[in-house]
Amino acid sequence: MTVAVETGTWQLDRTASTVALRHKTMWGLVTVKGAFSAFDGQGEVRSDGSVVGTLTLDVASLDTKNAKRDTHLRGADFFDTDNHPQITFAVRSAEPRDGDTVYVIGQLTARGISRPQTFTAQVRDSDADSVTLDAEFSVDRDHFGMGWNQLGMIRGLTTVSTTLRFKRSAV
Repeated sequence: MTVAVETGTWQLDRTASTVALRHKTMWGLVTVKGAFSAFDGQGEVRSDGSVVGTLTLDVASLDTKNAKRDTHLRGADFFDTDNHPQITFAVRSAEPRDGDTVYVIGQLTARGISRPQTFTAQVRDSDADSVTLDAEFSVDRDHFGMGWNQLGMIRGLTTVSTTLRFKRSAV
């Protein structure tokens, strides 16, 4: 498949999109999985072919299916949602590569700390009015001030998985 997305403004279709994470804990024996239920995003494909956009996550919407853990994740040891209610990813560029691959360069901000983040996304499907991208990348939570680690239980990187469907905005 060759990716050809039309110039213009694109809006995230929240009903057809997912943002999830997973991380090993209990010394690598248990994988904690969670998903964000509230997020939004938009993008623009400019006439020169460049792409910019933003994805915003409501951190308090993270659900790991364990209320006590979710409360802890929202607290100061981790996401500190009282002071930093959102995580944002600002796309600086998205370049189509071989076939259905898109190389994404951006800035990830969590807990008020911004770091560059790059990854490749796969175009699952696209037409004149929509495009769906799948991506998976790793994040080091320590880089965002989330170093809490009682008894050394939490190891490794957090994996973020997304399926993002964008619809062409009416002109």
